[in-house]
Parts: sequence; C-alpha cells; structure tokens
Amino acid sequence: MTKIAVVQTTTGIDPARNAAALVAAIDEAGKEGAGMVFTPEMSGLLDRDRTRAASSIMREGDDRVLVAVREAAARAGVWVHLGSLALRRPDGRLSNRSFVIDAIGNIRARYDKMHLFDVDLPGGESWRESASYAAGDRPVVVGTPLGPMGLSICYDMRFPDLYRALTDAGAQVLTVPASFTRPTGAAHWHVLLRARAIEAGVHLVAAAQTGVHEDGRTTYGHSLVVDPWGEVLLDMGEAPGIGYAEIDGTRLHDVRGRVPALQHRRVVTAPIRIA
Repeated sequence: MTKIAVVQTTTGIDPARNAAALVAAIDEAGKEGAGMVFTPEMSGLLDRDRTRAASSIMREGDDRVLVAVREAAARAGVWVHLGSLALRRPDGRLSNRSFVIDAIGNIRARYDKMHLFDVDLPGGESWRESASYAAGDRPVVVGTPLGPMGLSICYDMRFPDLYRALTDAGAQVLTVPASFTRPTGAAHWHVLLRARAIEAGVHLVAAAQTGVHEDGRTTYGHSLVVDPWGEVLLDMGEAPGIGYAEIDGTRLHDVRGRVPALQHRRVVTAPIRIA
C-alpha cells in the first residue's frame, strides 16, 4: 500500500503565489506520509489573457514554479507528478508539459500534451489551445514508486488509443491532470475516467483545477482516484485542498486476473465490412 496526495487548486495569474501554494501542499503531504503528490494541469499559471500571461511563461530552465516544486520534493522526500506547466519552446510556441520529479528533486520524465483542446461548447465557451500551444508527439511511461506510470493531460482522456499505447508499454497507473470546464465535467468527467481505468485494469489519478479563477474561467474540480475495477477511491468535490488515497499494488493483479482484457486485445487491420 502506498499513500498518495492529490492537490486540487484554483490556480491564478501569479506564478509566485501559485508556487508558494504548491510548496505548502507538498510539505504538508510529506508530513502526512504520502509517497507521491499529484497536482493539476497548469499548476503554475491559469490566465486566458495571452498578452498578460506572456510575461509569466518561461523556458523550462527558467521556470520558477518548476524550481520551487523540485526543491520542495527534495525537502519533503516525496515524488511529485507536476500535472503541467505552460512553458516556452525555443521556436516561440508553447508546451503544456507534465513532469515526474523524484524524491531528491530530479526530473524523471516529461510529457507534452498530445491532444489540444479546440472546441466550441454550448453556452458560448470557445477554446483554441492550438492557437498558442504545440502538441506533443509521443506517449511517455516512467517508473515510479507506484509502478510504471503512463502520462496524459486533460483532453487526452477522450482518446483511448493513447491509453492502449501506454498500457501496451507496461503502464500500471495512469495520470490525467486536468483543467476541465464545468459543462464538459458534469457530462463526461467521471464516466470517461472510470472507463479509462476499467478498460486498462489500472489505477488512475486525476488531479483537477476547481472553482472560479482570477482570469474569469470556471473549472469543474472533482479530482479523482479510481482503482482498476472502476471504484472511486477519492472524489474531492469542488473545494480546493489536499486529498489522500491508498494505492494497493495487488489490486491491479487481482482485477487483471479476473478480467484479462489486456490479453484479449486484438489489433484490427482487416478492412471494415460495411453491410
């Protein structure tokens, strides 16, 4: 059994203040005995005003939030999955990038969000992530105290082929840090995350943004931890804070033994017959 901490935030437009909140959460989680801490998508900055945000988005080596989280992980002696940061690439485009940081502050893995959120929602919300961000081009699995972990971010959850690739590569835990809108969250958040855990027979951790943010957006919350049978071990509702769950490594083997779906997967290459 490994205790994990899930941090649910209402991230604002000031990276320094956001970094301080993350550091405090990591310190608290370490004192509570957590072996790994999970934070949401865009943990360092949420600002839909691109002009204002531009001065706060740095290259990876200069990002103050990343530096602070690495130092906090080493001080607390815990692993951290930093859900994502907005970072500037050498070509001037931005990346929505996750990090896995070990208990001495080293970066063990990076993942750039592959599927970008370009949608028009009922009620007038319109989002064009691709207007500023470049999509990642490869899935990532990294060894952690919880086992091999497959990385994804938010909108990725709608694309099961990604999770098939991750579990084919040995992932036993999936992460889906998110900044989900309220309309899509109410409709799809729980059902999609439980489906991803069930179809792969894995634990899934989804740390989420919540509430009304400084830039005017509203996010859904409900950070989740789901076990391989689809049972919800933690649902944090809509309040910011820290939640805890126990990950039982034997549960995965029990569920996969009962329903060996991964062994039954077939690669469909034959032409589709249209009747």
